[in-house]
Parts: sequence; C-alpha cells; structure tokens
Amino acid sequence: MSRIGKSIITIPAGVTVSQKDNVVTVKGPKGELTQELTEGITLENNDGTLTFSRPSDSKQHRALHGLYRALINNMTVGVSEGFEKKLELVGVGYRASHSGQKLELALGFSHGIVMELPSEVKIDTLTEKGKNPIITLTSFDKQLIGMVAAKIRSFRKPEPYKGKGVRFVGEIVRRKAGKSA
Repeated sequence: MSRIGKSIITIPAGVTVSQKDNVVTVKGPKGELTQELTEGITLENNDGTLTFSRPSDSKQHRALHGLYRALINNMTVGVSEGFEKKLELVGVGYRASHSGQKLELALGFSHGIVMELPSEVKIDTLTEKGKNPIITLTSFDKQLIGMVAAKIRSFRKPEPYKGKGVRFVGEIVRRKAGKSA
C-alpha cells in the first residue's frame, strides 16, 4: 500500500469537502478549489477525515493513489491556511516593484519586465537599504503559486560564478571557481 496514499487527511474547521461525479470541491475561508479524480480512485468522507482507496495494485493505480491524496491535502491546507513563496533578487541594480496585480522587475536587461499576475495570487515587494529586494507571493492554490514563482525565477536564473539572479529565499546556489590565474 502507498505510504502517502493510505494516510488520512483530517479536515480543518471551516473547510467543506464535497464530491460529485469524480470532481472533488474543497471550500474554505481563503477560497475554493476543484480537482477531478481518475476512474478507480475513490474518496470516502467520514466525520471530518478523508481516506483514499484504489481498486487494484496495478502500477497506474498505485501511482495515482498517492498523487490524488497529496493534491487533495494541498487543497485543504491551501483553503484553510494558504501558501507563501519568497523570491530574492541578487545583483547590483536589480529591483522589484508592484502596482495592483502588475509586477515590474529590473534585472539588468536593457528593458524592464512587466508581469501580470493572476487574481488568486497576492504580491508584496520589500526593498531595504543594503539588502536584496524580496518578492513575497501568497495564495491558496499551491500549484498556481509554484508556477508563478518559477516563471519569475526563469527571467534571470542564478548563475554559478557570481550568484546573481532571482532565487528562492534559502536556496543554495552551487558556486564555481572562475578562471585560474
């Protein structure tokens, strides 16, 4: 049995989970998310706990068993607590600012980068003197916030020689030695 798939999800207070025709809907104080389940994977809701089961031990069913349990768990955590990602801009002259849902980045190119963010993602930029600018993204959808953060990081990935670029806070960039003299 899948170790992840067989673990039980406890539903937090204020969160409701409903299922109709293989579509699971999770509603909470922060928002509402839906996920379609593949044929065979069944969800049982018993007094505030969710359990997943699979019909057979085929490779496909074993893979999907843990996947759907993890997706539904991320949905319940997201609508009750929410998720947060922080990105750091390392480099001379790298700046970030926002107005509404537009993020404006200066990453050393000849032009600024303007990115329109989805309405589900809230943004905050922090610039302190002597420190690297930090972009904070918050949302109830873990998949969406991960995609937005990866897109922002893709504009200027951290390079291995000086470490300049956009990186996640706490990310360790493997450094290389330059030319030997």
